[in-house]
Amino acid sequence: MIGKKLPDVEFNMRVRDESIGGDNPYRWEIKRTADFFAGKKVVLFSLPGAFTPTCSTYQLPDFEQLFDEFQKKAVDEIYCLSVNDAFVMNQWARQQNLRHVKVLPDGSGRFTRLMGMLVDKDNVGFGHRSWRYGAVVEDGVVTKWFEEPGFCDNCPDDPYGEASPQNILAHLAPS
Repeated sequence: MIGKKLPDVEFNMRVRDESIGGDNPYRWEIKRTADFFAGKKVVLFSLPGAFTPTCSTYQLPDFEQLFDEFQKKAVDEIYCLSVNDAFVMNQWARQQNLRHVKVLPDGSGRFTRLMGMLVDKDNVGFGHRSWRYGAVVEDGVVTKWFEEPGFCDNCPDDPYGEASPQNILAHLAPS
């Protein structure tokens, strides 16, 4: 994966727009991969699903808590990607009180499939989801890769460690 250019896909985002008014002032906005990654050093991590135990208890909160440490290593942004729609990802971000980590909805799994990381998780009723991984991406190109072991469909386990923020941080050079 190192040296791979990220796939150019559309992300269907729900963004706050106060001009709409009412209880749900959000509108659709289409963003492309370059809108998030061009000209930046980014940590991207992907996980099986919003609101799931490991993702909600450890991975996402730890990235949020360690954001300042990542910035000290010249990381501009941290993105959390999941094969969930924009409504789910936005609610999860709100429930997690995110201030620094930004969520990327890959509702159809297009980005994840093109990354070669789409797996079946029918054994737990999830359908198609992302395998857990992390990457350092510089100007849209993967420069470091952290993939959990055992990549397979319907994996009986949910490995976590390689894509942890602590592990990724340990592999970043000081700025």
